[in-house]
Amino acid sequence: MKNVHEGFTLIELMIVVAIIGILAAIAIPAYQDYTVRAKVTELINAAGVCKTSVTEYYQAIGTFPTNQTKAGCSDVGTANSAAAVVGSAGLITVDASGTLATQLGAGKTFSYKPTVASAGAPITAWECNTATTTILPKYLPATCR
Repeated sequence: MKNVHEGFTLIELMIVVAIIGILAAIAIPAYQDYTVRAKVTELINAAGVCKTSVTEYYQAIGTFPTNQTKAGCSDVGTANSAAAVVGSAGLITVDASGTLATQLGAGKTFSYKPTVASAGAPITAWECNTATTTILPKYLPATCR
């Protein structure tokens, strides 16, 4: 009579566990970066909404608003972003808050800056202002790196 063994050997099981461990070691940091990038998108969206208000104010009045109230920006933030702040020359800054501030570190901000050829000229572009954006480039969209 022939003895038939069913199942896996110990070495086969150890190889499978090792492969799963290697995949987890690669996937977990990539997933954590992905979740932070998704939360940074909240900052960009908050600045984008305010960007529209600043543009409309500039087109109607001919100068940049001096604060977010004049621009008509919302004074309410989200779970991961504070309300947008409008500074001199139309600079829009949004601070990280909540769990995003914990993940990035305190005091991290995202900024948009309008580009005009001369005073009163139309806004030609909005740039991610790297001088005042303190978020690591790997978490920003490709256009802001």
